[in-house]
Amino acid sequence: MYLVTGATGHIGNVLVRKLLEKGEQVRALVWRGEDTCPLEGLEVDKVEGDVLDLESLWEPFRGVRGVFHLAGVISILPGADPKVRAVNVDGTKNVLRAASESGVRRLVYTSSIHALKRIEAGVIDENAGFDPDNPYGEYDRSKAQATLEVQQAARAGLGAVIACPTGVIGPYDFRGSMMGTVIRTAAERKPTLYVDGAYDFVDVRDVADGLIRAAEFGKPGESYILSGQRISVRYLLETVREITGRGFFQMKIPFDLARFAATFTPAFYRLAHATPRFTPYSLEVLQSNSNISHAKATRELGYQPRSLYESLSDTVRWFMESAGQRLNQATLNRVEKIFEKERHGLEK
Repeated sequence: MYLVTGATGHIGNVLVRKLLEKGEQVRALVWRGEDTCPLEGLEVDKVEGDVLDLESLWEPFRGVRGVFHLAGVISILPGADPKVRAVNVDGTKNVLRAASESGVRRLVYTSSIHALKRIEAGVIDENAGFDPDNPYGEYDRSKAQATLEVQQAARAGLGAVIACPTGVIGPYDFRGSMMGTVIRTAAERKPTLYVDGAYDFVDVRDVADGLIRAAEFGKPGESYILSGQRISVRYLLETVREITGRGFFQMKIPFDLARFAATFTPAFYRLAHATPRFTPYSLEVLQSNSNISHAKATRELGYQPRSLYESLSDTVRWFMESAGQRLNQATLNRVEKIFEKERHGLEK
């Protein structure tokens, strides 16, 4: 049996589905009172626990041969955030202790591409190392520190492996991730604001496959980047328009204006308990070097991410069907032609 922490999240619920498809038994660690809608209909053993409460972990960890640790808090807001650090760092320490003392043979920790040191030019790979003093955000620092804790546990004998996904998109996005919300908004033909920039995005199903492969083939203490394909925000929106066959209003915000506005939005969104789209952090990411390599994961794990066009079309289809809509056959045929053109290297 495998234990999955963070099982109701985007990656988590897809990972559970993939494990069940492989015939594995799965135990999901959920917080007390947490919405488990993403796991509805799945034959999974749901147990309550809290990564910040070590005592609550002993029973869930009993009898499992492997752990996928995904529970964490994401934040793109500036400044220190005690909750982010507590869950991401202290929670990971508790998970590592519970795994070690429960005799778990394999643990796969889902870190982040943002835990790696920033590389201003050239190819970003695992040789960059992890930077707990990263100046860009508390999330980055907390994930880097947690990753170093995992590496230390591996040196002490725990069969721990690290995976670093890039920007995750894809179906089964029940809670509406930041990029998932952008895609859904465009698919619903709602007015969309965007800025110049690009990043590497990867399908959530490929990340889940990569995590499973890391459990099967990964070397203890090693890290593996699970990346996909780099795409500009503008081209991503245009691809959604092509997939749906329906236009929508788009407005590009001058980057300097977005940067100026972003200095004020964090305070407002903290008061509103909402997640902003433009913050100094998110803008920095879109302008950063996103030439990211998954060569090591391909070489050592057999990781093969799918086409970003396939991922976007499946994501759009999932959002539309969740809203009671369907892509018509003419649209699906057009999407297939897009795939065919891409396979022959004719896409821009």
